[in-house]
Amino acid sequence: MATQPRNEPPKTPGKPAAGGWGSAKSVSGILLREHIPIAGPSLLAHQNKPDGYMCVSCAWGKPAKPHPLEFCENGAKATSWEATNRRADRAFFAAHTLTELEMWPDHDLEEQGRLTHPMRWDAEKDKYVPVTWHVAFEEIGRELRALSPEQVDFYTSGRASLETAYMYQLFARIYGSNHLPDSSNMCHESTSVALPESIGASIGTAILSDFQNCDCIFYLAQNVGTSSPRMLHDLQDAVNRGVKIVTFNPLHEPGLQRFINRQMPGQMLTGKETPISSEYYQVKNGGDIAALFGVCKALIEADDALKASGTSKVVGTDAIPDDPSDAGTVAFAAAMAAADKKHVLDHDFIRQHTAGFEEFAAAARNYDWAELERVSGLTRAQMQQAASTYANSNAVLMVYGMGLTQHVMGVQNVHMVVNLALLRGNIGKPGANICAVRGHSNVQGQRTVGITEKPGLVPLDKLAALYQFEPPEWIGHTTVETCKAILEGETRAFVSLGGNFLRAIPETVAMENAWRKLRLTVQIATKLNRSHVIHGEIAYLLPCLGRVEIDEQASGPQAVSLESSVAHFHGSRGRAKPASPELLSEPAIIAGMAKATLTKGVVPWDRWVADYSIIRDAIEETYPETFKDFNERMFHPGGIPRPLPARERKWVTPNGKANFITPDRLFPEFSLDAQSDNVLHLATLRSNDQFNTTIYGFSDRYRGIEGTRQVVFVNTNDIARLGFSNGEAVDLVTAIDRETERRVTGFTIVAYDIPEGCCCAYYPEANPLFPLSHHDVKAKTPSYKLLPVRLVRSGAAPVH
Repeated sequence: MATQPRNEPPKTPGKPAAGGWGSAKSVSGILLREHIPIAGPSLLAHQNKPDGYMCVSCAWGKPAKPHPLEFCENGAKATSWEATNRRADRAFFAAHTLTELEMWPDHDLEEQGRLTHPMRWDAEKDKYVPVTWHVAFEEIGRELRALSPEQVDFYTSGRASLETAYMYQLFARIYGSNHLPDSSNMCHESTSVALPESIGASIGTAILSDFQNCDCIFYLAQNVGTSSPRMLHDLQDAVNRGVKIVTFNPLHEPGLQRFINRQMPGQMLTGKETPISSEYYQVKNGGDIAALFGVCKALIEADDALKASGTSKVVGTDAIPDDPSDAGTVAFAAAMAAADKKHVLDHDFIRQHTAGFEEFAAAARNYDWAELERVSGLTRAQMQQAASTYANSNAVLMVYGMGLTQHVMGVQNVHMVVNLALLRGNIGKPGANICAVRGHSNVQGQRTVGITEKPGLVPLDKLAALYQFEPPEWIGHTTVETCKAILEGETRAFVSLGGNFLRAIPETVAMENAWRKLRLTVQIATKLNRSHVIHGEIAYLLPCLGRVEIDEQASGPQAVSLESSVAHFHGSRGRAKPASPELLSEPAIIAGMAKATLTKGVVPWDRWVADYSIIRDAIEETYPETFKDFNERMFHPGGIPRPLPARERKWVTPNGKANFITPDRLFPEFSLDAQSDNVLHLATLRSNDQFNTTIYGFSDRYRGIEGTRQVVFVNTNDIARLGFSNGEAVDLVTAIDRETERRVTGFTIVAYDIPEGCCCAYYPEANPLFPLSHHDVKAKTPSYKLLPVRLVRSGAAPVH
């Protein structure tokens, strides 16, 4: 594994199966690199176990019956990264100015290790210098009291526990602010907007048992091998019992193709691979709506044919292909023949449970196959084949990720997933539900306990009664709106509960310049990152305990709770010795700031810090239906199921129905300038060696890249058509909003199996290309998976 960039062209040694010896070697390597070869394996033995700690990486659930090793490669990296013996201590900060540290790569900043002391920026020295917790809290409180609540934003990454998030949103609201942007605004906000409109649920309806009860999985725009590798166990088990997995994704990703399970000695010794996807369709960047419309069109037109024949069964000529030379048509006809005595669509479900079907069906019928093929990048036969597999399945699990949500039309992408599910009643029965795969480990849970800019989603009346204050009722900032307010000078202070905000957001160059004009920046963190070395006039760096560490408070060792991607709450108990005796827990830091800031409200901050179970009692009192018997059940094997009416086919929508919602078009409308032949559609990716903005190293073995992240993946035909060559250095330039040039330089072209007209580059290196205005209209989610760009020759060698 490359841990430092190399000044040489990227090597492409091939793309292995997910897991296997490559994964084992990678885990061993990071344990050695972080100097925990003995302590690390002992710690990992407790990861994602019922009585252990929940992974600090992705949000996949803790199973009731865990594997002996219930961690994946990326989870082991995340734990090692946090449990490292390296320290960014007083001596480190005394030796380096922040101007110097601004020049360091992201990887090198975090690789210095765990933060050990609270720090304040000294303007004269241009260094972080130690400060006492008391002094830090007092100055932060004084500065916040001097500002209007409308001038302060309280950001949350997806790391903090339910207890911490509940305290944080309460602190912000008693202070008077609803500016609670969070990382969900940048990833699955499209889900949080679309699903309530469609089915009356703000999260996916799937739970782990659905993987055991489905007979087909439609897998859309999510790279399991990099983003949520533990799910591969569930996919492997499904494949082994005959489940078909139908995948739609722009790139052929090894984790969606084949898997070698490290916990199966037979596979490890023989190299035997489990094939994952039975059908794999390479949809174009931004072509998902067209692809799903094609599948729906095939189903609806087949059903129309039955109706026209005067029967509701598949009979007669319906089983005869229109074109015997077309493989897709033949397969579809065979599937319809096999479905004799069955409806293609579930008319009883549609009639009883849904609204909007006729409008949606009419739109599907009206789209021309040629247009669907052009926009999706798939053939009619491929879309019909996917439809035939869908039609012959009784319980289809719909799984999708940020490849659908981070789009200008992200909300409509999610609507289309639901539309397809509704056609055959694939919501609300065992094995048939929607699984929105979240990114960070508690990003959904934070929203559940009140981290939201939308006061309508929070029981303000209960908060007011419990804590004796008047909550603000105005709508706060999303992440994009926070950026806009910072650029315009409206936001004066930024408090960050985890995360690397400046690296995660779009409009990087302008935002870094505006960031320096903030009056106050407060960063609660475990390790150093770029958002800490670029700072406001007054800047604090407050180090906290990590989730894997023992959290000792007045009542004894504490546990915290989190929510998984599959609608369950889990307890988490740290096992490692804290990195420094000077660290405070996140609840203690929030309580310290709140007590130094607030002049109203009645909150038992000290009691909460002394005993987190009292916080959970408060959460249960605020959300009694969701958190019934919270403390008693939090370590129950398999977790606490979150009540979801949609799982029971109860639709909490204005019309009491699940809604077919028809997208108004197939593809975003870009300017004419962005539609020229030399424009490619860029999507950003994560490598095998990163988690979100955290870069563990410079290797992406699943895509065959070693030694660099400065690459752009391009189809071979596009490379030739545009006059470039494989391995050539190019700059990427944004092809919309030409008034402002946005450019990243020194990227090496890598010829790759990707649809023509598309290209991919790594996140966050490509973030400077994205205008702040380039987002979904409703969700405000940045469109990191679709941006028109041009490639131009670079005047210099690739920058690594």
